[in-house]
Amino acid sequence: MEITNHLEKTEPENTEEPKKRKKLGLTSRIFIALILGMICGVVFHYLVPEGFVRDTVFVEGIFYVIGQGFIRLMQMLVVPLVFCSIVCGAASIGDTKTLGTVGVKTLVFYICTTAIAVAVALTVANLINPGVGVDMSSILVDTSASEKLGQAEEVSVVDTLLGIIPTNPIDSLASGDMLPVIFFALFVGIIIAILGRKAETVHSFFEQFNDIMMQMTSMIMVVAPFGVFCLLSRTFANIGFDAFLPMVKYMVSVLGGLVIHCLIVYMILLAVFARVNPIMFLKKFVSVMAFAFSTATSNATIPLNIETLDKKMGVDRRISSFTIPLGATINMDGTAIMQGVAVVFTAQLFGVPLGPVEYATVIATATLASIGTAGVPSVGLITLSMVFNSVGLPLEGIALIMGIDRILDMARTAVNITGDAVVTCVVARQGGRMDKAVFDDPNAGKDVDEVKVQMS
Repeated sequence: MEITNHLEKTEPENTEEPKKRKKLGLTSRIFIALILGMICGVVFHYLVPEGFVRDTVFVEGIFYVIGQGFIRLMQMLVVPLVFCSIVCGAASIGDTKTLGTVGVKTLVFYICTTAIAVAVALTVANLINPGVGVDMSSILVDTSASEKLGQAEEVSVVDTLLGIIPTNPIDSLASGDMLPVIFFALFVGIIIAILGRKAETVHSFFEQFNDIMMQMTSMIMVVAPFGVFCLLSRTFANIGFDAFLPMVKYMVSVLGGLVIHCLIVYMILLAVFARVNPIMFLKKFVSVMAFAFSTATSNATIPLNIETLDKKMGVDRRISSFTIPLGATINMDGTAIMQGVAVVFTAQLFGVPLGPVEYATVIATATLASIGTAGVPSVGLITLSMVFNSVGLPLEGIALIMGIDRILDMARTAVNITGDAVVTCVVARQGGRMDKAVFDDPNAGKDVDEVKVQMS
C-alpha cells in the first residue's frame, strides 16, 4: 500500500518533467528587437539630453559599432556566397537550354515588375500631390550634398551593359562589383555543366564551399536581433520625428506605393502565375521582410531569403541560388517607387510641368536605373539623379528628401527583396521546381526561425 501511494504521489511530477519552455524563434526575436530599437531611439532623441554620454558613448559609440559590425558581417558573406550560389545553381540545372529559359523568364519578370512599380508610384503621387502646399522654409536643404550625388555617377546605358562583362573577374570579386561577379559565376557554372564529370572535383569544391557559407550565415544570424536593435536605435536617436513633419505627404505617397505594389501587385502575380496562396507566402516571408527593413540592404538579406524559400516554400535551391542574387542586383522595385514619387514631388515643388512623354521617360529611365544598382543603403538617391536629368528636374529636389530617406530606404528594401522572392516562386513553380506541399504546410521550415548552431 505504501509503495502504491508513493507511486501515485510521484506520478504527476514525472509527467510534468518532459515539458519544456518554448523558445522564441528568429522571427519573434527580430521583431522584438526592431520595436525595442525604435522605442529606445525615440527615448534617446527626446528624453536624454545631448552630450558626451548620449552622442559619443551610445549613439555614435555602442549603437554605431554593434550595428555597423553586424552589417559588415553580413556584407562579408555576400560576394563569396553569391558567387558560389550562382556557380552551383547554374551547374546543377545542367541543361543550358533550361538555364536559358529560367534566366529569360526571370529577367522579363524583374523588368516588368519594376516598370509596373514606377507606374504605381506615378499614379499614387498624382493622386496625393506630395509637392503641393509644402513649406520650403521648414526644410533644411543641403544643396552641396545633392550636387555631389548628381555628380557621383553619370553612367550611360551602354556603359552599364558593357560593365556586366568583367575585364578582371578577380578585381570585381575584390571590389564587390556584383553584375560582373554574377556574369562570371554564371559563365563558370555553365562550363561546369557542359564538362560534366571532367569538372566533378571543381563542382564538389563549390558545393562544399557554398555549404560552408550557409553555415556561416546561420551562425551570424544568431546575433541578428542585437544588430537590428542597435541599427534602429541609432537611426531614431538621430532623426526622431522632427524631420518627418514637413514631408508627411511625400512619405505617405512613397509608403502608399510600396504597400500597393507589395500587397496587390505581388500577390496577384503569385495567385495568377504561381497559383499559390499569397497569404501563406506573406506569413512565411514576414521575417525576411523585417530583417531587410532593419538592415536596409538587399545584399545582406540574400542568405536568409534563399534559406526561407528553400525550407519554408519548397523552392529548389538551384533556382533561388540563381534568381535571388540576380534580383538583389537588378530588381529594385521599392527604389523605383521612391524615384517615381520623387519625380512628381520635385516637379510640383518647383513648378515643372510633366506630360505623358515625360512620364513614359521616367518609367523607362527608372527601370533602367535599377539595373546594376548596388544593394546597399540609400544607393537609390544616387541613381535618382539620372532620372531627374532625363526630365530636366533640379537636383535640389534630392536634397529635400535626404533627411528622411533612411526610414523610407528601410521600407523599400523590404519591398525589393519581396519582389525577388515572388519572381523566384513564379519561375520555380512554372518550371516544376517548387514543392507545393512544403509551401502549403504552415509548419514547414520552423528550423529557419530557430537558427541552430552546433556547439560542442
